[in-house]
Amino acid sequence: MARALSTSWICFRCLRRQQRVFQRRLTTAATATAIKPSLGVYQAAPKHEDETLKQIFNSQIFWQEFSEPKKSLWRTEQAGLLQNHFLRTPQGFQKFVEATLQRCQRLLDKVLAISTVEEYKKIVHYLDRLSDLLCRVIDLADFVRSTHPDSAYQQQAHHAHLRMYDYMNILNTTPGLYNQLNVALNNSEITSSWSEEELRVAQILRKDFSQSAIALPEVEREAFVRLSGKINDLGSRFLDGMRAQNSQIGLRSGRLQGLEPRFVQRHTKYGGIVKIPTIGSSVPYVLNSAQDESVRKEMYIASRTAAEEEINLLEELVKTRAKVAKLSGFDSYARMALSDKMAQTPEAVSKLLDALAADNRNHVKLELAKLVKLKLESSDDGVGSNTINAWDREYYRSRMLRESNRPTRTSESLSSFFSLGTVIQGISRLFSSLYGVRFQPVEPIPGETWSPDVRRLDVLDEDDTRIAVLYCDLFARDGKPPNPAHFTLRCSRLITAAEIEEHASQQQDSIDRTSVPLDPLALANDGMATTPLSDGSAYQLPTIALICDIPSPRSTKTPPLLPTSHLVTLFHEMGHAIHSILGRTKLQNVSGTRCATDFAELPSILMEYFATNSAVLGLWARHWQTDAPIPQDVAAQVQKNALVASTAKEAASDTEWQIILSLIDQAYHSPLAASSHGFDSDAIAHDIYSRYSSVPEPRETRWQGFFGHLVSYGGSYYSYLFDRAIAARVWEKVFNDGKGSAALDREKGERFKAEVLSWGGSREPWRCVAGLLKDSRLENGGEKAMEIVGGWGTER
Repeated sequence: MARALSTSWICFRCLRRQQRVFQRRLTTAATATAIKPSLGVYQAAPKHEDETLKQIFNSQIFWQEFSEPKKSLWRTEQAGLLQNHFLRTPQGFQKFVEATLQRCQRLLDKVLAISTVEEYKKIVHYLDRLSDLLCRVIDLADFVRSTHPDSAYQQQAHHAHLRMYDYMNILNTTPGLYNQLNVALNNSEITSSWSEEELRVAQILRKDFSQSAIALPEVEREAFVRLSGKINDLGSRFLDGMRAQNSQIGLRSGRLQGLEPRFVQRHTKYGGIVKIPTIGSSVPYVLNSAQDESVRKEMYIASRTAAEEEINLLEELVKTRAKVAKLSGFDSYARMALSDKMAQTPEAVSKLLDALAADNRNHVKLELAKLVKLKLESSDDGVGSNTINAWDREYYRSRMLRESNRPTRTSESLSSFFSLGTVIQGISRLFSSLYGVRFQPVEPIPGETWSPDVRRLDVLDEDDTRIAVLYCDLFARDGKPPNPAHFTLRCSRLITAAEIEEHASQQQDSIDRTSVPLDPLALANDGMATTPLSDGSAYQLPTIALICDIPSPRSTKTPPLLPTSHLVTLFHEMGHAIHSILGRTKLQNVSGTRCATDFAELPSILMEYFATNSAVLGLWARHWQTDAPIPQDVAAQVQKNALVASTAKEAASDTEWQIILSLIDQAYHSPLAASSHGFDSDAIAHDIYSRYSSVPEPRETRWQGFFGHLVSYGGSYYSYLFDRAIAARVWEKVFNDGKGSAALDREKGERFKAEVLSWGGSREPWRCVAGLLKDSRLENGGEKAMEIVGGWGTER
C-alpha cells in the first residue's frame, strides 16, 4: 500500500531514509503544473525578497528579528509542528495515529464494499488516499524521531511510527484489497476509463501486494507481517547504535606531527595522552594530516572496526530479509528488491558493476602510481616504500591536491565567496533560471519548527503561486544527526472537492474538540500546506526538510562560510528537493522522489555539476564583506579543481570503493544469507576486498558495521554508481558540459523537467532516460541497457 521515499545519498548523505518495502509512490507529468519559460537568464525575485533570503542565513541577528513572532497577529495557542494541528504537544502523535486509523478504516470499508463498475473506476484513488494517510504519519514520525531535539517528541514519534508501520503491513497482507484491485484490473471497461497514471499505479500496487505474500495461507501472511516489523526495528537499532568498537585512540603528542596544535590541545587529557575519537570529523583529519604512518594506521583500523553488537544486528537484519524474500517466492532479497527497479535482476547489476570495474581499473593504477611516486619523494632518505597502504591513500592524495592548488587561492579565501545565505540565494536564482521557481523566506508561526535555527522557505512559481514548503535545518547542534539528508514529510496530491466536503462532516476524528475549529480544507490535510483550486479542489503541497551539519559561525559578525565540499553537499540535497517540488501530481504514490531507488539519485547527483560551474558561480557568488562578484579566473579555477577532483583518473579509488560496497550489498542479499552453513559478514566482505580492492584492506577491520545505506538501500546500493554514470552523460549531452551559459539555459532546464523531474515515479525510468538522451537503445531497459550505462563510466 505504501512505499519508501527516495531521498539523498552520497556517503551517508541520506542515512536516515527508512526502508519501507511496501510503501507506494505514484505521480504523473500530465497533471504537473506547467511553468512557462522566461525570456531572460532568470526571472529575478523582488529585490527585498532576494536580499532577505540571503540575510536570514548569513546573519543570526537578522534572523532573530525576522523570526520574532508578531504576537498580536497570532492566536495565543501555538501552531502544531509543521502546522500539523495534531502536533502541538508530543502527545498529539497519539491523537494523530488514532484519527488516521479511523480514516483508514473508513476507506478500507469503502473499498471492500465496492460492487459496481462506477465505484471500481475510483478504486485507484481510494487506495492512493489510503497510502497517503499511512505515509502522513510514517514519514513525519520517522523524521521527528531522528531529528527533533525534544526526547518526548522523539519517543512519541517512535511509537507512532511503529503502530502505523505494523498497520501498513497488515493492509499489505489483506486479501480483500488485493482481490478488489484484481477485479478492477481484469475488467476492460474499468481500465479503459483510467488515465495512464491510474493504470500504472494499479499495476504497481498489484505487484506490491504479490510481494507481500498475499497469496499465502493466513499463518504465513502473519509471519510476513511479523518479520517485516522485525526488519524495521533491526534497521532502526542498527542506525541508532552505530559506533566503533573503540570510541577513541590514545596517542602521545610527540607522534602527532602534521596536526594543528589547537586540535592536539583540545583532545589532550590528563597524563598528556591525546584521546582522538574514532568516528566523526577527527578521522579524515588525522588520515589526511598525520605524518606518522603508524598513527594513520592505528586510526584507519580503529575507525573501520565496528562494534560487535552492530555486526550482530546487521547479520540478523540480512538473514531476516532473506526469510521475507523466501515467503514472497524469491530466492534472495536482492532479487525481490530489484524486481521494481531499473536493473530488475541481480544479473543486470553484475553487468553494470563489471563494466564499471573494467572502465575504472587502469585509472586506479595510474592514480596509485602517482601516490607511490609522491611517497618515495617524501621519504627522508629518498628510499621509502613503494607500496601504498590503505591508511596512506588519503594522506598522499591530500598532499597531491594541496600541492596542485598552491598557486590558487586558499580554501579559506575561496569560502569568502560562499557564505551560506549567498549559496541559498544562488540556488534560488538557478532554479528560477532553469525551471521558473524560486524561494521566498517566510516567518515561521510559533510552534511550527522543531528548532529556532530552522528557516522556512516557500517555493513560488512565476505566477507567485505557492507550490511547496521547504524547511532548512542546516546548522550543527548537539544531539542532531550529523548526516546531511532530504526528507519529504508530505507529498504532492490532488485533494478533490468531494474529499474536502467529506472531512467537513468528520471533524471529531480530525481535531481535538477543545481546539479552535478548522476549515474543511485544513482538516483534509491536518492543517499542513495546501493551494486551493478554482473548482473547489486543492493541491496538497510537498513539505520538505533539508538537514545539514554546517558549523555555526563563532561570531555574530561573520556569516557561515562554506568550503567547496559543503557547497556541493547542499546542491546535492537541493537536487532531491527540486525533484519533490516539480513532481507535482494527482496521486501521491509516485509524487516527486517516489520513484525507483536506482533513479532517485539522478537529479541530486546532476545538481553537483551545477555547484562548481563557472557560469552558475557568476550568477550568485559574491564576497561576504565587499559584495564583489567572484572573479572570473577564480570561478574558472573552482570549476577546474572540481573537474580534477571528480575525473575518473583522480577519483578512481573512490569509484572502486563504491563498486566494492555495491558488490558487498549484492552478496549480503544473495542466497548466501539463507545458507544452512551460516552467514559470516566479515568473511564475505574481506573476500570481496581481496578480489576487487587495489589496496589491501587490513583483515581486522569490520567496516560493514558502518554501512548505514544497507538499511535504506538493501539490494540496491549500486544505484549511486548507476546514477552517477547517467548524470555524467546528461551533463555532457543535455547541458553541453556546462560550457558557456549552458548550465543556465531555460530550454535545457525545461527539457530535463519534462523528461525526468515532472514524472516522479509515474513513468518507466528507462523511458525517461531514453527520451532525455534521445537514445532508443535504452527505452526497454534490461541487461544490455545496464551494460551500456556501465560503459559510460562515471567521469565528467
